[in-house]
Amino acid sequence: MDKIYIEGLEVFSLIGVYDWERVATQRLVVDVTLYTDLSQAANSDKVEHTLNYAEVATCIELVAKSSEFELIEALANEMIKAIFAQFSLPKIRLKLSKPDILANALNVAVEFTRENPH
Repeated sequence: MDKIYIEGLEVFSLIGVYDWERVATQRLVVDVTLYTDLSQAANSDKVEHTLNYAEVATCIELVAKSSEFELIEALANEMIKAIFAQFSLPKIRLKLSKPDILANALNVAVEFTRENPH
C-alpha cells in the first residue's frame, strides 16, 4: 500500500481539561499518513489521479478550529472520522501532538491507526 505523509501540520484548537486551557486556542501538531493506491498517479503524472493533500490538510484544520474537546484523543478521533467522510481511503494513521502542555517535556501525543469502516 502506498502512502502520502503530511508532517508537522500546525493547527489551533480549544482543547484541554483545565479551566486555564479553555480560555484560548492552543497550538497542536498533526502528522498523518494516508494509505492509498498511488500507482495511477505515478504512471499518469496527473494531479486528478492522486489524493489532494492540501484538501486533507484543510479538513484537519477545520475540525481543529471548530471543536472544543477536552481530550486530544477525542479530537484525533474526530479528525480521522472527518477525513474518512471526505476522502476515499482504506486506512489512516494520525498522530496528534500537544507540544506546549508540559514544561519539562518536548511533547505529549496520541497516535491512532484506523481502517475505513465503509
